[in-house]
Amino acid sequence: MKWPNVPIGNIAKVISGYAFKSKEFKPIGDIPVIKIANIRRGYVDLSDAVFVSNDFISLDTRFQVTFGDILISLTGSHITLPNSVVGRVAKYRIQKTSLLNQRAGKFLIDTTIADKDFVYYALSMQETLERIASFAHGAANQANISPSNVESVTISLPPLPTQQRIASILSAYDDLIENNLRRIQLLEDAARCEYKMMMDESETKMKQQGLECDLIMGQSPPSSTYNKTGEGVPFHQGVTNFGTRFVKHESFCKAPTKLSCPNDILISVRAPVGRLNFTQDIICVGRGLAAIRNKSGFQQFQFQQLKDFFFFEDRIGSGAIFNATTKKELETLELPYPSNSTIEKLELSIEPIHEQIKTLTNQNIILRQARDILLPKLMSGEIEVL
Repeated sequence: MKWPNVPIGNIAKVISGYAFKSKEFKPIGDIPVIKIANIRRGYVDLSDAVFVSNDFISLDTRFQVTFGDILISLTGSHITLPNSVVGRVAKYRIQKTSLLNQRAGKFLIDTTIADKDFVYYALSMQETLERIASFAHGAANQANISPSNVESVTISLPPLPTQQRIASILSAYDDLIENNLRRIQLLEDAARCEYKMMMDESETKMKQQGLECDLIMGQSPPSSTYNKTGEGVPFHQGVTNFGTRFVKHESFCKAPTKLSCPNDILISVRAPVGRLNFTQDIICVGRGLAAIRNKSGFQQFQFQQLKDFFFFEDRIGSGAIFNATTKKELETLELPYPSNSTIEKLELSIEPIHEQIKTLTNQNIILRQARDILLPKLMSGEIEVL
C-alpha cells in the first residue's frame, strides 16, 4: 500500500534546547540536562548527565523533556552512517523530567494528525536518518544540521488509525527492551554498591595502573579495510557504539592492527576520555580506544574502580582542539587498591551480576533485530496491519 510522503515540518516543529551557561552545570543536583552526548541511537542515556538547580524548573515547557518525547542531536562529530552522531534520533523513556540543552533538538508533534510513536519509528528508519545526515555541514568533528533541515525531510504518512496500529506492534518490542534496560540499571547499581561498600571497609594502597594492568592502545587500520557487511572482525575506534556495559558491533575491519580480547575493558582515550565498556568478542580497537586487562584477572574490580575515577569524564588528558590521553598517562595513573583477597571476594559477588547483564544485553540484541526486520515492512505498507 502506497501512502503519501509529507515533510516532517507538516506534522511537527523541531526546536533546539536552552542555551545554558557552563557555570550553571553541576555533577549532582535537581534536574538532569540532556546534551547531545546523552542522545544515543534510540534512547537517552543520563548515566553521565550534568544537572542544574530547581531554579530552572520555570523554563518554557518547550525546553522540558518528558516521557515519550522524541529528541535529535543537531551537532556531532561524525556524519557517516550508521556511526553518525549528528542526526541521532532517540525516544525519552525516563519518568523524570529533564531539560534540553542547546543543539539537542526536540520534536513538537501535532498529535491530531500524527501519532508520536509512529513518527519516532519513521525517523528511526535508515533511509530517513541518511536524508537527515545528508544536511550536515561544517568540520568533521563539529558537523551541524538545522531544525529547518530536519523539517524538510519527508516521511510516509498513513491515516492516523493505521499509524497507531503500526506503532503498537513495534512498541511491543521496545517495551520488552526497556524492561530489560531497567533490570540492567538495577544490576549496575547493585554492582556499584558492592564496590563502594568494599572500598569503604578496606585499607587501600595507591598503585600505578601500568603495574596492575596490561594496556593495549588502539591503532586504526587503513580505511579501505572498513566495511558494514561483517567481513573480518568488529571494529571500534570511539564511543559511538558503546552500550550501557557492552559495545554493539556495526563496523568491521578486514585487516585489524590492534586486537582486544573478550572481557577486555574498553576505555575512550579521546574526548570524552574515560568512558568505559566491555567487549564480548575479539575486536579491532582504533586510535580512539584502549583495552585494559587486569594482570590478576580482576576485571570486575577494575571496571568499577575506573568507573569510580571517571565519574566525571575528561579527568585526565589534554589537547588544543579535543581532549586526549596517552599510554604513559594511563599507566602512571594512581588508583586505590585493597588486598588481593578482598578483591577476590568482590569478583565472586559481582561476576554473577555481570553475567546477568550480559544475558539481558544479548536478549535486547535479538529483540532489536526482530523489530528492525519488521520496521521497514510495516512502515512501507508491505505488511498490512488490520
